[in-house]
Amino acid sequence: MKVLVLYDYPPSPGGLATQGDLLYKGLLELGVDAHAVHLESAQEKEWYYRWFEPDVAVGIGYWGHTPQLVLHPQRYGIQAVPWLVADGYIANYQEVLNELPLILVTSNWVKEMYVRDGINGDIIEVLPVGCNTDTFIPFKKDDPKILAVREALGISADQLMILTVGGDAASKGAREVMQALAIIEKKVPDWKYVCKVWPQERTKIQNLADLEMATQLGIEKNVIYETNTISRNFMPYLIGACDIYAAPSRLEGFGMPQVEAGACGKPVISIKAMGMLDTLIDGETALLASVAKQIVVNEVKLGYESGFEGEQTILFTEPRTVDYRANIQDIARHLDTLMHDSAMRERMGKAGRERVVSNFDYRIVAKKFVQVMKDRLGIV
Repeated sequence: MKVLVLYDYPPSPGGLATQGDLLYKGLLELGVDAHAVHLESAQEKEWYYRWFEPDVAVGIGYWGHTPQLVLHPQRYGIQAVPWLVADGYIANYQEVLNELPLILVTSNWVKEMYVRDGINGDIIEVLPVGCNTDTFIPFKKDDPKILAVREALGISADQLMILTVGGDAASKGAREVMQALAIIEKKVPDWKYVCKVWPQERTKIQNLADLEMATQLGIEKNVIYETNTISRNFMPYLIGACDIYAAPSRLEGFGMPQVEAGACGKPVISIKAMGMLDTLIDGETALLASVAKQIVVNEVKLGYESGFEGEQTILFTEPRTVDYRANIQDIARHLDTLMHDSAMRERMGKAGRERVVSNFDYRIVAKKFVQVMKDRLGIV
């Protein structure tokens, strides 16, 4: 089996790049003849098509990347298998995608979204995102690297650290977490809430709005926003430094940070919806808040980035859910429980670690990918 993996390569710290890189790493460790190339590098992709002659080009992205992940390999007679996430609505390329023999998606919820928006469910296979359980591991509280993280953040040994990681914090449910913390502030042990977001122009306004909310809630002294650029090498230690990982995400097709937190032995607070229904077990590895609201729209405006010639307004015959909001009272209750019960935090973290190792280790995902290629496409 010869596999060409198309993703953001060499990998940036982002989720899609990590998803692709871990599959590539897993395939190499299995002895599969595989190469990686940037999904947008037309010249280099063509170079691989000509001399490597891959059996399959698996591309990581979302439906809007169909030209790079599907149409380009097809132009050179290469079998394309996209491994896709969802962004709330699949607006284009249904015809192209439905002609494929196989589409991989990251969770059952993502599959439901693609089927809802016109993709044939018979060609869709769920393949979860892998996690490197060799680097995302439980750390001792007195590990020098963990202590150094907390010291740099100004968090003392007797304070509880709650963490959310994302491109921005609001999309991961940080505003709901802050509202929940404001409810229980006086009733729980001393705490700090750290939001690690990526330094990018599009999130500056959102970050300021989030910090303004913290001020309005009266918890601004306990909220820390970190906007530094960091590598994947640092992530296990950042997660390892926290006591609770909180991310009741508004839109999440898998939930990679939640899985990585589980691998680090951390209890997770999230939302009972979307990809988290595949990755987390309520009451065992995580505490899941109910859905308080679904944000629905009657139309969307899309343009060149989605394969349209100019701006298009798409009207829905039925309103589409594009976002979720977790129940704030549930989040407050779950935080209160975990912040008071260290034994429960440890027990839930241990169960989370076991689940990730058994189900989402990147080598397990690579093996499943190889098996799917054999079963669905006859590629050996």
